Amino acid sequence: MREVPTQHGPARVRVEPVEGAWAGLVLGHGAGGGVEAPDLVAAARAARAQDVTVALVEQPYRVAGRRSPAPARQLDAAWIAVVEELRGSELRSVALVVGGRSAGARVACRTAGAVGAEGVLCLAFPVRPPGRPDAPDRLDELDGVEVPTLVVQGVRDPFGMPPPGLRRNVVRVQGDHSLRSDPAAIEDAVATWLAGLR
Repeated sequence: MREVPTQHGPARVRVEPVEGAWAGLVLGHGAGGGVEAPDLVAAARAARAQDVTVALVEQPYRVAGRRSPAPARQLDAAWIAVVEELRGSELRSVALVVGGRSAGARVACRTAGAVGAEGVLCLAFPVRPPGRPDAPDRLDELDGVEVPTLVVQGVRDPFGMPPPGLRRNVVRVQGDHSLRSDPAAIEDAVATWLAGLR
């Protein structure tokens, strides 16, 4: 992994290159976990099999050893800085797809337009905090994405199930918010969707 400077401290990036890649998939982690989460590993494996280079990004707060995520504007700014750096290096002249799990999916949605993404991959998108049916949902972040979007969601996810949309495909898989139960289903969904973007 290498460090990439951002205005909120260094982020860390691990690039998994594929020779002759037609696209690059940049993936971010959830609020409390890292890039080794099982669903991110499955998505990265599927992407490489589809001739897509993968870049796994650790946000500056994780690099600094903090457990609590930074405010959304800081997450977004750091993410944009990392994606822009990648666009000038390993992901130059390939199609750009962004995504992540949970909080990382939210960051990818909010910044998709700013970075010029051609697709967004959301793993375990957190629609609403568990046990708080009165809390506002976050569907506006998904609805704001103007490019093809794939959401892979566990059927027992306590954060809820987002609906499909005009450019949004929602694939339900076994499991909860961790998406640990069926990595093969995640791989299949991601591979099929990426093939359709090509």
